[in-house]
Amino acid sequence: MIRLALTPGEPAGIGPDLYVQIVQKAIPAEIIAVCDPALLEQRARLLKLPLRVEIFDPRAARTAAPGVIKVMPVPLEREAVPGKLDKANAPYVLETLRQAVNGCLDGTFDALVTGPVHKGVINDAGLPFTGHTEFLSELTHSAQPVMMLVSGSLRVALATTHLPLREVSAAITTARLSAVLRVLHHDLQARFDIASPRIMVCGLNPHAGEGGHLGREETEVIEPVVQQLRGEGMKLTGPLAADTLFTPKYLNDADAVLAMYHDQGLPVLKYQGFGKAVNITLGLPIIRTSVDHGTALELAGTGRGESGSLEAALRAALEMVTRCKDI
Repeated sequence: MIRLALTPGEPAGIGPDLYVQIVQKAIPAEIIAVCDPALLEQRARLLKLPLRVEIFDPRAARTAAPGVIKVMPVPLEREAVPGKLDKANAPYVLETLRQAVNGCLDGTFDALVTGPVHKGVINDAGLPFTGHTEFLSELTHSAQPVMMLVSGSLRVALATTHLPLREVSAAITTARLSAVLRVLHHDLQARFDIASPRIMVCGLNPHAGEGGHLGREETEVIEPVVQQLRGEGMKLTGPLAADTLFTPKYLNDADAVLAMYHDQGLPVLKYQGFGKAVNITLGLPIIRTSVDHGTALELAGTGRGESGSLEAALRAALEMVTRCKDI
């Protein structure tokens, strides 16, 4: 049986609710929540859902049953109040990630599924944090993580992730773009079983730079990188104007799209599949999936949270683990 580590993320947010909801169902995997067990018990009471919490023993047989969740305990600094951020619990959020990642690296867990974190409160606590992607890269000593969201057959990866828009152009370098495309190509083969991935590459500027009249990143960086890697055998098309790339003309022939920055590609994907999409980090030595939404503080403890994205993230993790075990 596959064993998945789950981190609920921000304790005042929707993550703990979703985990209580999801374990009410029959899931073909052993689910281990890396968190404070009292947090899950609190949410179960608020949601009026049955929940039995068992302390995780890695030596025990792998089992799963509806209404039961195993927990690797990590204590909160202060009791979480649904909907109310508390920077005292920011170190706890990062510690759950550290312990879950360490468990993936040492083979205790087969994959990691993460709930939403609140970057602002972590930074308010004086802890530098730009997002899961970058933090997991540090923990696993990975040179080039790649953030990719998936909704149905649409896969959108990012050349840059959580950067202010004014910093994006300088970050689109030959070295970065080459590394991102190599990771994307490799993981589409290794984790999605796509033998010869077809990747559409966005330009950075409107109309993909209009031949240099609206910016030179396309002619000086993106196009040369695409040509070089195409010469190595990759099936790359671009740079293409982002305003027309996300149409059937291109997407019907694409296994993935590489957008240059966060809000270039993700609005399209989230419009298509918000609440059902999955965030996947490529370029790591571990398998990590996540929900496609934020902490939804206003929904925490109300029972109005939807677990569709978490279910999709669990399913994606199980599929990738199974695929890797079959290779």
